[in-house]
Amino acid sequence: MTGSESNKAPVAEVQNLSVNEAKTSQKQNVTPWDVEGAVVDGKPQPINYNDLIEKFGTRRIDAELLERFEKLTGQRPHKLLRRGVIFSHRDFEKILDRYEQKKPFYLYTGRGPSSGNMHIGHMLPLTFCKWLQDVFDVPLVIQLTDDEKFLFKPKLTLDQVYEYSAKAVRELAALGFKPEKTFIFSNMDYMGGAFYRNILAVSRSITFNTAKATFGFDMSSPIGRIHFPSIQIAPALCSSFPQIFGNRKDIPCLIPCAIDQDPYFRLARDVMQPLKHKKPALLHSKFLPALQGSTTKMSASLDSTAIYMNDTPAQIKNKINRYAFSGGQTSLEEHRKYGGDPDVDVAYQYLTYFLDDDEEIVALAEGYRKGEISTGEMKARCIKVLQEFIGEVQERSKTVSDQLLKDLRDPDYPRKFATIEKK
Repeated sequence: MTGSESNKAPVAEVQNLSVNEAKTSQKQNVTPWDVEGAVVDGKPQPINYNDLIEKFGTRRIDAELLERFEKLTGQRPHKLLRRGVIFSHRDFEKILDRYEQKKPFYLYTGRGPSSGNMHIGHMLPLTFCKWLQDVFDVPLVIQLTDDEKFLFKPKLTLDQVYEYSAKAVRELAALGFKPEKTFIFSNMDYMGGAFYRNILAVSRSITFNTAKATFGFDMSSPIGRIHFPSIQIAPALCSSFPQIFGNRKDIPCLIPCAIDQDPYFRLARDVMQPLKHKKPALLHSKFLPALQGSTTKMSASLDSTAIYMNDTPAQIKNKINRYAFSGGQTSLEEHRKYGGDPDVDVAYQYLTYFLDDDEEIVALAEGYRKGEISTGEMKARCIKVLQEFIGEVQERSKTVSDQLLKDLRDPDYPRKFATIEKK
């Protein structure tokens, strides 16, 4: 992609609300902080991912790219790739080139802790990152953006967000991340040294006009928010982690993230060449819908929209049965006669994210459309899958030691990779 990528698709354009005189229509709102589908004639619409690909200037992940991945790695693509949940990318083919040529790269992802526990939507990019790390055998850095949550969530205190980031490390450790391959850092703790020098270099490379056009900032925006993109971009420069990469500047990263985070890294790709670093590559995921439907994403701030990683089996069952939007008919008799729509049914949507068996996924959709599978049966299957997934993580979290938590956050823990040590 040539030219300034940040000018390809300003978020301000995507988020700009356009309400007609009757106030029954508006454009979809997709920013790093808010996600809402469009409203047409008073009816909320699902997130239009084709529109985001066009506006953000990304590329769709196609069968050819997945075939190349499988040929190079010997691994079947992850279910999120196979099912189009990871649907868009920037320069993923260049990462595959480096893997084929045995040249180094690393993974970078983040977690913004705005509550005491993650929900299942937070877990998706993290479990996918763990899978990528295992397939590629590369370093992973995980940024805990506690500072961002303080700046963008006025009700949260500094002590709260710092406590939340500490809790997040335990949940991450329960996914199986190991300190010899993974560095997890709080921005509040890691600020300084090479990291802060890169933040300064990035911040001087981005004008207020560019930030305003990209994120929709205005003259009333707190200056901390305007500066924050520099902090989120800095981990995409390998020299921010000299303990892992030494003095090298020629190692790019691959960033798996939800599509709403892309604006940060469009800016990052614009400033990398002047800073003599490699552009980051990205893999974009769709949003896990809120329990109420696919017009918005699951939110940690709204309990009734989310399934949390500390929810009990009874709570999971109650939330799915009570809140999960149904694609079925108003009565069982009508459902058996006319069938349901799995494309809007939240229980089925969750199964496409968490159930491994492709054949069962197809059978569930077909049976639901024919009315052979009821809404209650679909919800019951979803409840069982989520209870098993969350229960396994909860059990593993009990075995996480304080030493492991310390090692994961230690920038000087030995993380040695042969491809990095040699030019």
